[in-house]
Amino acid sequence: MRICVAGAALGVAAVVAGAAYERIGQGRAARDFPPPGRMVDVGGRKIQLDCRGTGSPTVVLEAGLSIDGALSWSSVHDLIARHTHTCAYSRAGVMWSDPSDSAPGFERVARDLRAALANAGEARGPLVLVGQSAGALYAMGYTKYFGADVAGLVLVDPSHPEQADRVAGFMKETRSPFSRIAVALAWTGVLRAAAPRLVPQAPYHSAHDIQAIRAYAPVSFRTQLAEGDALDRTITEANGFRALGDRPLVVLTAMAPYTQAELGDMKITPEQGTQVQAIWEQMHEEEASWSSNSRHVVLPNAGHNIQFDDPGAVVDAVLSVVDSVRARNAGQR
Repeated sequence: MRICVAGAALGVAAVVAGAAYERIGQGRAARDFPPPGRMVDVGGRKIQLDCRGTGSPTVVLEAGLSIDGALSWSSVHDLIARHTHTCAYSRAGVMWSDPSDSAPGFERVARDLRAALANAGEARGPLVLVGQSAGALYAMGYTKYFGADVAGLVLVDPSHPEQADRVAGFMKETRSPFSRIAVALAWTGVLRAAAPRLVPQAPYHSAHDIQAIRAYAPVSFRTQLAEGDALDRTITEANGFRALGDRPLVVLTAMAPYTQAELGDMKITPEQGTQVQAIWEQMHEEEASWSSNSRHVVLPNAGHNIQFDDPGAVVDAVLSVVDSVRARNAGQR
């Protein structure tokens, strides 16, 4: 009996200590890694928005389903900002941005971004939206709801509304139950303690950025999981909007062969990987057809995170759309 009581007491003490560790970690994160840019009120909560450079149109960078938020664009943000006003931001619940009470989705993300831009005085337009992976779906959502402000788009290895159905014969998306358990126990400090292993140092980010991403990982992982759970609904909503008119559009496709680690994660063979990539390229060709003024660029040496693997290609694509928008606006004067 005494052993059981002692064990229970130790368990309670460990949970209390873990919760205190998490609270202290949150405080240190806010102290050591303040948000770049500013925090913009969007109705009782705040969204982190980092705008740099001058000029029109304004480029808005939309990250994929990642935990690095605005830092997803760290390799290209300043390069684009040398030529025009450029804003990166973190969606609700990612990095510095406050979480939302409503579920993530096509319309909510669009309205969050619109409110952040408007309240920061950045929604004057015209806008060029740049979306990577699932961020391309959100860029399309913004265009659907606020299309009058959107003058052009760049889709960086974008998700496609039919991608799950097209590749279902090769692989099924699965989510580890460990992720859900870890997120549910984030308040105990479990995720913070595991962050160095879950967010390893990589060539994609500076050491400072990696530390910031790890510091905010307990909250960001929760949002990433929620966005992943909502992805089917987001894709369904996105499937109803493909008309981009004659807006300048560039679609970038990553075609570097999958690594052994990527093939293992997807549970497919190299031969199946080649077939999946062929489907991926075809879907992007279709996405390029959503505008009558488009260009599709295939990058044989870049992986899914093109903005890191080939930042020059992303910068060139964005600036080509910026130049097209400027030329069009000059012709209308």
